[in-house]
Amino acid sequence: QAKECNGVKAPIDTSKPNPNEVEFDNLYLDMNGIIHPCTHPEDKPAPKNEDEMMVAIFEYIDRIFNIVRPRRLLYMAIDGVAPRAKMNQQRSRRFRASKEGMEAAEEKQKIRQEILAKGGILPPEEVKERFDSNCITPGTEFMDNLAKCLRYYIADRLNSDPGWKNLTVILSDASAPGEGEHKIMDYIRRQRAQPNHDPNTHHCLCGADADLIMLGLATHEPNFTIIREEFKPNKPKPCALCNQMGHEVKDCQGLPREKQGKHDQFADSLPTSEQEFIFIRLCVLREYLERELTMASLPFTFDFERSVDDWVFMCFFVGNDFLPHLPSLEIREGAIDRLVNIYKNVVHKTGGYLTESGFVNLQRVQMIMLAVGEVEDSIFKKRKDDDDNFKRRQKEKKKRMKRDHPAFIPGGQFSPQALGNRSSPQAISNPRQAAYEMRMHDRPNSTTSSPNTSLNSDGSPSPAGGIKRKAEDSDSEPEPEDNIRLWETGWKQRYYKNKFDVDASDEKFRRKVVQSYVEGLCWVLRYYYQGCASWNWYYPFHYAPFASDFDGIADMPSDFEKGSKPFKPLEQLMGVFPAASGNFLPPSWRKLMTDPESSIIDFYPEDFAIDLNGKKYAWQGVALLPFVDERRLRAALEEVYPDLTPEENRRNSLGGDVLFVGKHHPLCDFIVEQYKSKNTEPVDIPPELCHGIQGKLTLNENAVLPDQTVESPVPMLRDLTQNSAVSISFKDPQFDEDFVFKATVLPGAKKPPPVLKPGDWEKNNNDGRPWRPQLGFNRDRKPVHLDQSAFRTLGHTMPRERGMPGMYANAVPLGAYGSPYSRPLLSGQQQIPKLLSNLRPQDTWRGPTPLFQQTPQRTAGAAPLLAWNRVLPSQSQYQPGQYQGLGGPMSYPQRPEDRMDRGRQ
Repeated sequence: QAKECNGVKAPIDTSKPNPNEVEFDNLYLDMNGIIHPCTHPEDKPAPKNEDEMMVAIFEYIDRIFNIVRPRRLLYMAIDGVAPRAKMNQQRSRRFRASKEGMEAAEEKQKIRQEILAKGGILPPEEVKERFDSNCITPGTEFMDNLAKCLRYYIADRLNSDPGWKNLTVILSDASAPGEGEHKIMDYIRRQRAQPNHDPNTHHCLCGADADLIMLGLATHEPNFTIIREEFKPNKPKPCALCNQMGHEVKDCQGLPREKQGKHDQFADSLPTSEQEFIFIRLCVLREYLERELTMASLPFTFDFERSVDDWVFMCFFVGNDFLPHLPSLEIREGAIDRLVNIYKNVVHKTGGYLTESGFVNLQRVQMIMLAVGEVEDSIFKKRKDDDDNFKRRQKEKKKRMKRDHPAFIPGGQFSPQALGNRSSPQAISNPRQAAYEMRMHDRPNSTTSSPNTSLNSDGSPSPAGGIKRKAEDSDSEPEPEDNIRLWETGWKQRYYKNKFDVDASDEKFRRKVVQSYVEGLCWVLRYYYQGCASWNWYYPFHYAPFASDFDGIADMPSDFEKGSKPFKPLEQLMGVFPAASGNFLPPSWRKLMTDPESSIIDFYPEDFAIDLNGKKYAWQGVALLPFVDERRLRAALEEVYPDLTPEENRRNSLGGDVLFVGKHHPLCDFIVEQYKSKNTEPVDIPPELCHGIQGKLTLNENAVLPDQTVESPVPMLRDLTQNSAVSISFKDPQFDEDFVFKATVLPGAKKPPPVLKPGDWEKNNNDGRPWRPQLGFNRDRKPVHLDQSAFRTLGHTMPRERGMPGMYANAVPLGAYGSPYSRPLLSGQQQIPKLLSNLRPQDTWRGPTPLFQQTPQRTAGAAPLLAWNRVLPSQSQYQPGQYQGLGGPMSYPQRPEDRMDRGRQ
């Protein structure tokens, strides 16, 4: 963390050793996982404009860089135009985001009017355009501006940050086709195939997608770590109407805002905590998989690397970005474990592995799928039984709660806490709203009539008959209707009839669905291991077939057309955007989305059905959108292509990667020479000048050049007038289309030392030592140790209300109130400032003035006091201004007597 002094953050020197006790070589950023939380964060106020968003992105990259501190390469990859197979998912997400955004805005406006009509108090509506996150798509002005801003950011850091001194930086912006994480994997694959590649490179990839774990395993690199945000559920969010915490929009009452602090100084600050990060160490996951997948007495040699590839392939069945998951395989029902068990049973019959370097053996896959098909019926029945049991338990729990419920319990922030709850209590926010809700709790039922009398709607007592219970008071929630009933006989016929509108006996159609799904499995595995096999292929159905339908797939062809090309950026926007996001497109293109006479108007429905498909919530369902017909789309766009301006034509072209280095980098002079000689031909990077990185360099039109000013695209940041960084276009090493990247560990790679407890630990451990798990990257890390006196001091000084009682938390601190137990001071001995004095002092005892309120006097070399010299001052002995000693703020004063009297004491 950056240290803050007088409101100014001191920069961290990232050239120093990594505090996590590990050194990383390469850091790869999947930028879309950074752009989204910075542009529309969930747990803090959204940035006011695009400039603030860019600064937030810069700060986020700095935070990751400070943690990882790569020594060779920083690779930033933004999603470019995706393959057609991915565009279906992107289309579904963007149509949903647009629909949900409009519904939320309407709901908010409706509730706002209701509150104001009742006389509620709400802050004036901000005249602020809603940020449409759909603009985070290649081809938009936002993404073009982001690329300019990142070029400026890289140049700035290469000029000023010592940790970037010898770093090679590659930026692959949204104009370079391909998804961010797959551009990163393509780079790693192509570098691994070079003779100069270091097989012990330590890679670190930043991103929160689960498929990054699969991609990391697919590289077979021994040192691969993923860094991701730690997920903390149920973070408090402010109400979108009144900006107060503690309730959602639908529960807003429009009450006046509570004063935050004595002078309302915290009015605009939200209780935000710094985002924390976690490392996922794939070498440890590989150890677990080795234990899980190792099989004895196989009819062929066991190869762990091949079994990892099979495991990655089997995980595709439970869901990926390109195919719907099979109905019988739900990840939360242990589908991966089920597949692994079936795999171990069947592999003896298959005679080999399911995959090899990204190519699938369909005959062996068929045996696995038919084994799943045999238990499909029982899976569906068990799912229904589990669901019924869960509902029954919930119903019984509700009844129990009603029966044992006290007449009144304060809720929300004032609700009773269980005894022994060691977590610190939350600060009370907006108590007026909470009190109002408690008062209103029984208001509708409170009348002067006797408790047993029912009332009519006008308030007059009704005859003895009671009022019918409302639906929301009933025990069971309304369930979405399930027409398929997979647990009843005839499920296959009902599924195909409902989902595909064909008869299950239509064998030809079923073969077509299975053929497409098998093609999909082959395409996805090839995409993970070799790169994009076809930019045009996609799965043309909304639903998957059953595992029992995979009979006879061994003969199905799984080749893809060669030489396919990606869409252009504006063409992709037309394929994935709803009409509501048309403002990001040129006017004549936008008209094709809204004009009733347009030849492709059917691609842009204003409303669409969401099939819950056995799920409970809309976001889990399937958006039933029409698939885009590529030929019809291109034919319609041919008529409007001439309307593009030169700027739009530039945004619509495909670009490539750019490499940046600073003046201290060995490659810098080589690149400057290329610009001086105006060499237009691509040249090879000399690998000895660039940590073994290989590829082709070509001169860049908009290059960052030494001694030329780099203009800031963000008004609040300065121009770089003394620039010494340089940039040049970079292209990965190229291979033939038929080249196969081998999915193996490279020769010379050292296996990291094992971390898991050995299986034979108890048998071989003769001295009976307990196993000590390794924490962090360093197995020899010494844990920090506190002695008894330190624990006693903590017990005295930690405030009681923090919810973590110490040993002596409720005892009167020694030395307080002139207690007889206070130790007399040695001659000439100074007072010791109260430890942890920046914490809130206890009401019963006032210690000395906290150090942060004193005048700082910095001097070097303050020696810490020994435990037995630490005395807590009493009030009677306290003299103001006494503690501004040699150490300055937050350190202990040095005493000359210590050195002389230490032996005697």
